[in-house]
Amino acid sequence: MLTNLIFCLNATIPLFLLLVLGMLFTTCHIFDQAFIAKLNTFVFQVALPVLVFYDLCREDFFTLWDSRFVLFCFIATALSIALTIAISYLLPDKNTQGEFIQSAYRSSAAILGIALIQNLYGNSGMAPLMIIGSVPLYNIMAVVVLAVYQPKVTDAVPSAHGQIAAAKKGFLVSAGKGILKNPILWGVFLGLFWALFRLPMPQILDRTLENIGRLATPLGLLSMGAAFDIKKALKSAKSAGLAAFIKLVGLGLIFVPIAVFMGFTGDKLVSILIMCCSSTTVSCYVMAKNTGHEGTLTSSVVMLTTCFLAFTLTGWLFVLKTLGLL
Repeated sequence: MLTNLIFCLNATIPLFLLLVLGMLFTTCHIFDQAFIAKLNTFVFQVALPVLVFYDLCREDFFTLWDSRFVLFCFIATALSIALTIAISYLLPDKNTQGEFIQSAYRSSAAILGIALIQNLYGNSGMAPLMIIGSVPLYNIMAVVVLAVYQPKVTDAVPSAHGQIAAAKKGFLVSAGKGILKNPILWGVFLGLFWALFRLPMPQILDRTLENIGRLATPLGLLSMGAAFDIKKALKSAKSAGLAAFIKLVGLGLIFVPIAVFMGFTGDKLVSILIMCCSSTTVSCYVMAKNTGHEGTLTSSVVMLTTCFLAFTLTGWLFVLKTLGLL
């Protein structure tokens, strides 16, 4: 298990250091607010959609397909979202509901899931099917949640897309347009379409998309760290801690035993574990900032889950390995 601990540390500590570097660059005036805003816009409108498309378009779904496994991932994700929505109504600050819900259920499933399973089994295993069952629903519901649970207009951060102003009149129309225009959802749909029809990918285009997609995580982490306000974060410490607990431990306590009961083991069980108990993805912050939310709670949850993931995930793997399930 020491090897797994070292692997998890190698996967998570560099991400946490990028957050710290973003904070440092702002402190040293290398980044200013105008640059951070542009960086957020680029990651949201270009890098993240390309990353999602690139991850999905290359998968051979017909060879790996397991309807029972995909359905479990979909239902577990849907129930996770419903559970976090219910818990969010207990928060004292209702302006943070949207951020709390998204950061408490949404995992860094695609990147971390494939990397961890390759490390354990030598290939991506069932991670692509887990991505199909959970990631599109992650993204679709993130757009819906952030649109429905927008902060009050008087307390909101100005949105690059003007959704807060539009919410004063015709909220449902505005939210619907926001969902349809969301570039990350277009990345999901186009990626699934490309893979379903097995469209060819020229090497030049493949390399270009790969390079753009690689920018999403580091630039997103830098911009999140640069915009992080520790004073505001301390005010939402309880909510951030609760969301981090739900993400790293709580959902796993519910759905991992159910998965074991249903007979999922090996790479399928690891995929479900990653889906339920990995760190909150950095794209949560980018989406929150670009849909009128402050982003402080989200960045706090990403920091907490990224920092503690190596220890919680290693604990999960140790228990499952001891029980002979991996």
